[in-house]
Amino acid sequence: MKGIVDPERAVGSSLFGGAFSFPVMVAHRSALEHNIATLAAFARDHGLILVPHAKTTMSPELVRAQLDAGAWGVTAATPSQVLTLRGFGVSRIILANQVFDPAGLAAIAAALADDPSFEFLCFVDSVAGVEALSRHAGARPFRVLAELGHEGGRGGSRTLAHLLEVASAAQAADGVELAGVAGYEGSLPSAGEVRAYLHRLLEALEHLRVRDPILSVGGSQWFDLIGRELAACQARIMLRSGAYVSHDDGYYRERTPYTRIEGELRAALEIWAHVLTVPEPGLAVVGFGKRDAPFDEGLPVPRGAIADATVLKVQDQHAVLRLGPDARVKPGDLVSFGISHPCTAFDKWRVIPVVDDDYVVVDLINTYF
Repeated sequence: MKGIVDPERAVGSSLFGGAFSFPVMVAHRSALEHNIATLAAFARDHGLILVPHAKTTMSPELVRAQLDAGAWGVTAATPSQVLTLRGFGVSRIILANQVFDPAGLAAIAAALADDPSFEFLCFVDSVAGVEALSRHAGARPFRVLAELGHEGGRGGSRTLAHLLEVASAAQAADGVELAGVAGYEGSLPSAGEVRAYLHRLLEALEHLRVRDPILSVGGSQWFDLIGRELAACQARIMLRSGAYVSHDDGYYRERTPYTRIEGELRAALEIWAHVLTVPEPGLAVVGFGKRDAPFDEGLPVPRGAIADATVLKVQDQHAVLRLGPDARVKPGDLVSFGISHPCTAFDKWRVIPVVDDDYVVVDLINTYF
């Protein structure tokens, strides 16, 4: 098991007491608990329904903690994730994507038929998508949200006219039920563009004849604007934030709404690894790499004794650092790093130790990617 050499001694022991091999990624309990409680309170205080994106962690322990804190359900990105989350015991799931996978749709249709308490929503942005859902529907219809996108976005109708065409197809199709509108604002670069897009979503919602409509939005980078701009909307506003649960020391630290509003999220994930060599002055190579830490939205961030260092690059199992002028680093030292972009961190580890403030392991997080 990656990172754990003695599972029987893992919980209750020090991270540095011999039960763990290195590199290892840990999660800080206090940060996880703080982040889960913080966004649950934000959603509650702003009349939003939190449906956190489980693709970030795919962890039964963290999903359960989010549900226990008041989340309505969770969000998935693929049919296979939906089925995995069902295995965790989740009864309300949004599949925030277009769905054409025949086997996945058949399995979800069977789950809907077998369990009347299972609530499921997915996105559509084309008549072809509506037709695919209709072909694979079972005893209960697929409830759908017509997705409105924006130029350069990853999905969604680009015009109101096209969205209304898709919505009409959904309302006419057997085995499909229109429940509202969905969008994703996270790829927009400015507050002004986000505000304009949110008002386009409201306009789209006004054109639909749907009882008790749902409006589903992303939320990790702009939930402060969502809370303000959609406050008067009569729809149920479902917020799909995911990265908040662990936050980070890079991408989301720079982009969190808590740079604009009162409050904070705390970086929960940390990687420990040995310095393998200091082959020349000012340069060190550390024993972790692309298989251990995310690198797609920023490189790992040195912490502690090497906080003034810079990660120059990561390779498969190595990280190359430019050391600060006052660094006193030698081969064999254990050093730590924060991560950037949690959505590609959890999938690199099957088991993640949860530590208290003294680095005693108090629990284990399991992941299922």
